[in-house]
Amino acid sequence: MKKNASLVLPVTILSFSFIICTLLLGLFLKARDKANQTINVTGSAKRDIVSDLGILRGNLQASGTTAEQAYQHLLRQQPAILTYLTQQGFAAAAINQSTINLNPVYELNNQGFQTTNVLAYNASQMFDVQSKDVAKIKQVSLDITSLVNKGVNFSVNPPEYYYTKLAGLKVEIQADAAKDALNRAKKIAEATGSDLGPITTARMGVIQITPVNSNMISDYGINDVSSIDKEITAVVNASFRLE
Repeated sequence: MKKNASLVLPVTILSFSFIICTLLLGLFLKARDKANQTINVTGSAKRDIVSDLGILRGNLQASGTTAEQAYQHLLRQQPAILTYLTQQGFAAAAINQSTINLNPVYELNNQGFQTTNVLAYNASQMFDVQSKDVAKIKQVSLDITSLVNKGVNFSVNPPEYYYTKLAGLKVEIQADAAKDALNRAKKIAEATGSDLGPITTARMGVIQITPVNSNMISDYGINDVSSIDKEITAVVNASFRLE
């Protein structure tokens, strides 16, 4: 009996120590898990923008049985284009003309392969104008094909519309997206009864510039130049620690 009684105290102390260690371990694991708790949110921001620069490009073409004929035929058509553009309010210095290209047209044999026999020559020259008056660019793009009625072989490309203050706007809209991510994180933390800690990671998504009300999206970003009225969208993926 005395021997058993002498063991009671050490066993009690050992048991009590084990309980204390278990509690401390539990508290440590709980604190560690809480410290490792994070939330991941995606913030976004969108703004409407209006293009402030328009560019119109077109291609003048002519042909002839010789390179000289094709070249001269193209030169005879040039005044009609230049006159038309100046009448639309474009300064002569704003009308850009590329180098005239001359390309031979080769005869094809019965098998459809190209021979060395030259049938004719094609001459071509690119023209482009740009203006901050995007409405004028749009109107000219629709009307300039009327030159065909004057014997001018001119084809026009779809007009391009740009927003020239894009660099500064990208910084602003990414900041707005980051604020949106922070607000979302705060609401989630409040809903779960937690306090929002510091941000741990943040990654900026690509900028999407699309026509208004478009649902287009690309992993590489979109830079629409086909529309005057556009939307610019920025996305930020962020992680915050919960406390």
